[in-house]
Amino acid sequence: MPAFNSRIHQALADREQQGLRRSLQVLERSNQTLLAQRGQRYINFSSNDYLGLASDAALAHAWQQGLSLYGCGSGASPLVTGFSEAHQTLERTLCEWLGFERAVLFGSGFSANQALLFTLLQKGDLLLQDKLNHASLMEAGLLSSAQMKRFQHNDVAHLTRLLNEQVTTLVVTEGVFSMDGDQAPLTDIQAALGSNAWLAVDDAHGVGVLGERGAGSCQAAGIKPQVLVVTFGKAFGLSGAAILCDAALGDYLTQFARHHVYSTAMPPAQAHALTHAAGMIQSEAWRRDKLAELSALYHELLCDVPGFVATQTPIKPFVLGSAQRALHIASAMRDAGLWMTAIRPPTVPSGSARLRITLTAHHTPQHIQQMADTLKQCVETSHE
Repeated sequence: MPAFNSRIHQALADREQQGLRRSLQVLERSNQTLLAQRGQRYINFSSNDYLGLASDAALAHAWQQGLSLYGCGSGASPLVTGFSEAHQTLERTLCEWLGFERAVLFGSGFSANQALLFTLLQKGDLLLQDKLNHASLMEAGLLSSAQMKRFQHNDVAHLTRLLNEQVTTLVVTEGVFSMDGDQAPLTDIQAALGSNAWLAVDDAHGVGVLGERGAGSCQAAGIKPQVLVVTFGKAFGLSGAAILCDAALGDYLTQFARHHVYSTAMPPAQAHALTHAAGMIQSEAWRRDKLAELSALYHELLCDVPGFVATQTPIKPFVLGSAQRALHIASAMRDAGLWMTAIRPPTVPSGSARLRITLTAHHTPQHIQQMADTLKQCVETSHE
């Protein structure tokens, strides 16, 4: 229809004019520290594979073993015939490790977040979200039956002013924020909640990296929320997600969460591999130790360079201001063999375009030194 064509072409033209158009990049070995494109090799500083498990041979073997045991796909949704011993073992492993009664599995973190808000919230409820929460949470909140309000990022005083003891309330925050690499003040948030409010934490970027045995942001903060969402596409090196909760909520989600009820279950071979990944995360503390060492070196080399932002996580935003400057410096870094992505609006606020630099356990001090030296040169020669 002409109206659709006009709308599509105008939206694409506007995004192109603003310097915000994105494109897919065909890459080789993109889940490794050294990726390649058209024969050129780059050091990868854009991966969420914080612990280096995405290309780990032992984890690949576990998935191959799962394929031998269970075949390829699950063949059905969980409540039909798609739930296997492998899924049950993964759920039990997550519960024992993270301290919850139930774990409900999903195909992605996006679907887990949306399932939680769509299923739990009703008309008359109040949903309070950190302003910088992930798009999956914001979209679900806007489309849910509840009234949604956003509190200023990590601002417990503002959250407290929005709380209403007379209304059933769900407070949602991330443990680690994906674009800024900072952490939510979880202890203070939980202390601020009244008896009529629940806390849900999306710990996609914290589980595996923070806390004892990699148990995540909540364990590190010494709290236990009513709901914990963990995803498997970052530190686990795979994909999928789980909602951790008590037995009653777990059964409620199993019965009523449409993303769970009407989606094909994840392949049992994948669940088998995820159980192995959970064991590796808990037992191989050297991966977190390596990240801490690299993070300290990054801080030492770049802390006095304009744009540097200090974080306690592997996510290192380097704020450059305009989208054009971020694109220019990202391109210059790529010319030097360093792959990092320019993050621009609408993903981040206008005027805060950045390089989202991420460290992994497979980087070396030499990689960090080379990246820091090159970035300093690029910043010095680039101006707004």
